[in-house]
Amino acid sequence: MSGTIRNNISGDTIGADDRGTRLVASLSGTNLERAADYNQRIVLQAIRVAGETTRAELATITGLTAPTIANITKRLLDLGLIAEAGRRFGLRGQPALRLRVNPDGAFAIGINIDRDHHTIVSLDLAGNVRTRATSNDRFAMPEQVLAWLRTEVAAIRASGAIDEKRLIGVGVALPDELGSVALPHRPAGYEVWNHLDVAGLVREVLPLPVHIDNDAAAAAIGEAQFGSGLTQPSFFYVLISAGLGGGLVMDGSYVRGATARSGEIGFLPDPTAGTPGATVQDTVSLSALLARLEQAGTPVDDLDALSEDMPVVRLWLDDAARSLTGPLIAVNCLVNPAAVLIGGRLPEPLIDALVARLTPALAKARVPSIAPVLRAAASSDAPAVGAAILPFLDRVLPTESALMQAGR
Repeated sequence: MSGTIRNNISGDTIGADDRGTRLVASLSGTNLERAADYNQRIVLQAIRVAGETTRAELATITGLTAPTIANITKRLLDLGLIAEAGRRFGLRGQPALRLRVNPDGAFAIGINIDRDHHTIVSLDLAGNVRTRATSNDRFAMPEQVLAWLRTEVAAIRASGAIDEKRLIGVGVALPDELGSVALPHRPAGYEVWNHLDVAGLVREVLPLPVHIDNDAAAAAIGEAQFGSGLTQPSFFYVLISAGLGGGLVMDGSYVRGATARSGEIGFLPDPTAGTPGATVQDTVSLSALLARLEQAGTPVDDLDALSEDMPVVRLWLDDAARSLTGPLIAVNCLVNPAAVLIGGRLPEPLIDALVARLTPALAKARVPSIAPVLRAAASSDAPAVGAAILPFLDRVLPTESALMQAGR
């Protein structure tokens, strides 16, 4: 590769509040340098989404002039972010040179820390997961996570799966108030997570810029960039993990709200539960499901062993659909998404079973519009994959804030 990507290893920390200004448009102006950077990001995104394309097609897609496209694609080639993919034959005139994203052009690492597991993935520029590791330790303390990270990062380096010189950053996804929410078996002292410098913890192993975000937000951003968001630019994402989270993407941009806490569907009251003060998360979460199995004397350690054939699981699916129906009707009325996507660590057959229950329940609602409920395209590692996308958004992929002077 003839070009290099400048790698800032100062250990800058980018949090959700900072990214709120980056992902939602403001009234700040821009300058020619920032506009040029944004155009370069737009062209790279157009190539990534298309798979393969030509300069002429890029001009049509982006509305940029042919000379501008020529200059931008030359820079992207020099940087090693795109590569030539041969020529298109069969048309009049000189065969058009096709371009594609170079998967090896840049890499990022994503980490998901949750109450029932922690996962690390390495991602290339094309969105391919190069390495993956997960540990199902429940309520792991920071020192346990740090030791595990040291081992897994050493394994990534030894694997040769990524070029560390092109590693542009680390993303970390974790639930808000990780140590506060009362869940079964939460140990004493777990609230240490609420006051921990998570970025500092990660930088002990990876001295790179660290981007921190909520797990549901990261999963939704990942879905927007590499999943259903490519065809559904507006959707509400429901993340079923140890807890329950949500994320709203409108016109391709993640919407955070005034205090960066939009989408908190798990904390909504659940009047159908029959218990005073019950929330939707008290029913719709893996913690709730596993607690039911434990109370029934049939505990499960492997999530893949969960099946709709199990009476406890079947009853939980019925209750989960009941608990989610009201909140999702409200989502449809308030934000009118094109789709409701359900993802997380719940096994895919059970997500499909939950979708099958929610669809007829929502169809009965007398409201102006009901979006289809679908299983999210991303895997159960969606928060970790979404976390790995955060450095790409900061450095090479387009966001509306790339045009803004504020926050940079």
